[in-house]
Formats: sequence, structure tokens, C-alpha cells
Amino acid sequence: MLAALLYGKEDLRLEEVAEPTPDKGEVILQVEVSTTCGTDLKVWRRGGHAKMLKPPTLFGHEATGRIVAVGEDVTNWQVGDRVVANNSAPCMKCFFCDRQEYSLCPNLTWNNGTFAQYLKIPAPIVQYNMLPIPDDLPSELAAMTEPLACVLHGVARSNIKSDARVVVLGDGAIGLMFVAKLALDTQVEVLLFGGNDQRLAIGKKLGAAETFNYHQLPDISDFVKDLTEGMGADVAIEATGIPSVWETAIACTRPGGTVNLFGGCPRDTSITVSTEQLHYSELTLKGVFHNTPVFVREALSLIASRKIPFELLISDRRPLADLEQVFCDMRERKVIKVAIVP
Repeated sequence: MLAALLYGKEDLRLEEVAEPTPDKGEVILQVEVSTTCGTDLKVWRRGGHAKMLKPPTLFGHEATGRIVAVGEDVTNWQVGDRVVANNSAPCMKCFFCDRQEYSLCPNLTWNNGTFAQYLKIPAPIVQYNMLPIPDDLPSELAAMTEPLACVLHGVARSNIKSDARVVVLGDGAIGLMFVAKLALDTQVEVLLFGGNDQRLAIGKKLGAAETFNYHQLPDISDFVKDLTEGMGADVAIEATGIPSVWETAIACTRPGGTVNLFGGCPRDTSITVSTEQLHYSELTLKGVFHNTPVFVREALSLIASRKIPFELLISDRRPLADLEQVFCDMRERKVIKVAIVP
């Protein structure tokens, strides 16, 4: 089959590799659609990921497909089923899983390789994190289950109360998903900051109360305080994975507020935090990572409800042969998410 393999920094190659076969508990999908993700872009640019993969490796982690083969002991699925599979599953046996802190499981089973014609789904994911897709739900929407599950996890951990003013920093797919989910609560005021006017316009359509291009602002934190009677945001959500923006998120937040440091930064980076501000302003700083089986199910349900026009995040549909150009377009911020049809 034809598949994309990551060899290093911006070194992505399409190669003919052997089609996968299922072992015990596994299934094989014929990929219908694989969507690109900001995490994929970061991994492509950085040449790897500390937890999910090390090159050379099959690449991509958001996809829908139809089952074309099932392994021994697979009883709840059959050939022809249309499914979406999360890119991981917890072990359900460790210290963290016993406490339902599934995203912290040290034994997470990871799966990559969605930019290909066929995809093997490991047994733990088949058991805990593979779901049937409603017949009327387009594949490119269902493929966004994994990133939305991460966002739902992030929202749940952000201490957001009624009448909250929430600042979202970042107008990529994740930032826009945060806006869309938060805007479902009409009592929450969402302020979106980004650097691309077209993306900010989409943020407005998804429910942002106000959008701001940071290129036109001398200082984001001062601007947020001006908007909030000198207080700062109740909650700030960082969705870029840039250390300096982590610091901006902290500076934007009012005393007693919560900072969700959601975007994953490059390895071995650090930030500076004022101990005076953290202590005397009683700030809550949270790192929130990945998703859990509960949020995977909630994400697919929310997408299927069609309450949110997630199709606004799909900039284009392209064949697998165009994948490298797609990542170049993502790097230049010409597209948000692209549906790759292998």
C-alpha cells in the first residue's frame, strides 16, 4: 500500500509498504479520510514527538475507515463496519487508570499511520476507543473526533463558570474548537486572539463574542485588562504551543483565575512565572494533555449532533500524493485542516 513515513524534520516520504494484517484483537481499516492536525504539523516540523512516535515511522493520527479484516477474538465488530478509532487507549490497570486519570496512563497504546490506504488498529484501542460512525455523518467530520476529545478534556479541566470571560490564544483548529465548544454556553463570553483574519472570521462564526488580530496589538495582556475593567480574564486557554504565549496567557488572567496551558511546547523549553503573581493572585495553572475514553465518546456525539458547523475547519480535500504540499500550506497558514483521501 501507499503510506506516508516521517524520517525527520520536514522529511516526509510516500512509500510502498506492506499492507497490515490483524493480530489477535486487532482490526484493519481501509482509510476513508484522514484529517491533518496541528500536532501533525508540529511533529513534521520538529521531526518527532516525545510520547507518540519516533522516526522513521508511519505518520498521521486522525482518520475514519471501514473494517476490511478482523483478528482472532474480535467479536463486536465485523467487516464493513464504518468506524473512527482514537489514536490511543489506556491500559485500564495502572495507578492512574484506577483513578480514572486515563490521559496520564504511562502505558498508553499509541497508534499512528492514518496517512495511508490501510490502518491497523491495536487491540486496546479496538476494545476501549473505537466507535461506530452514524451513517449520515460525513467521514471528514467524524475524523475530528480525536482533537475534539482533547478539547473537551481541556474545557472540563478549566474551571469555567457561568458568566465567565474566557480568552483563547490561538486561531488554529484547536483554538477554534475551544471557541465552538465554549460558545455553546451562551453565558460564557469568548475572546479569541490570533494572527489570521480569515481564521478569526471563522472563530466569529463559531461563536466568539469578539476576535482580535494580535499583530495589531502592542500588548495582549494589557489589552485584555482594558477589556475587563482592569481585572483580566476569568480563564485563559493557550492553544499555540509557544512558550512566550504560555507567559502571555498567565499575564492575561485575573486574580483567582485559571490558566489552561494546553498547547504542547517543544521539548526542553521553559517559561518564567512571577512567584508574586502566582502566590498573591492565587492563580491556578494547569497543563492539560490528550483525552480519555469518556471524552472520545462525547466528542463523536457532539460532532454527530451537528450543533457546531465543524465543516468550517476543513479547508480542502486532497489526495495522499499532495500530503507534503499540504503541510507546507499548513506551515504558511494557508489552510486549517485538510481532508486527505488516500
